[in-house]
Amino acid sequence: MIENPSREEMGKILKKSKRIAVVGLSNNPERTSYMVSKAMQESGYEIIPVNPAISEVLGVKAVKALKDIEGHVDIVNVFRRSEFLPEIAKEFAEIDADIFWAQLGVENEEAYNFLKEKGYTVIMNRCIKVEHALTK
Repeated sequence: MIENPSREEMGKILKKSKRIAVVGLSNNPERTSYMVSKAMQESGYEIIPVNPAISEVLGVKAVKALKDIEGHVDIVNVFRRSEFLPEIAKEFAEIDADIFWAQLGVENEEAYNFLKEKGYTVIMNRCIKVEHALTK
């Protein structure tokens, strides 16, 4: 069963985090990933687009995969369909980021269990922008 940290815990995570890698970030302003990432960027977070299909979004050069990011990543925010989460979870574990965060409507028990067994903090089926607004 997937169990998220409390809202208070999510607030603490968001307050101490600075860099968010966004897997599946679209360069289409109509897409949720774009709108959410833009709002987070405007709130002072560094957004790193992770999408092999685009070169840049929100004024930031995109990387093809999580392993292409230089330096530490605080949160990996995932905007991909639930069935892709196990594969993304494995990549996440390789870069040793702090928080695995799957957006609203995105969850996968296999990925959740894999990451929890390794001791990671995992949040699924929650919108990072909404949690940020509710815990400011």
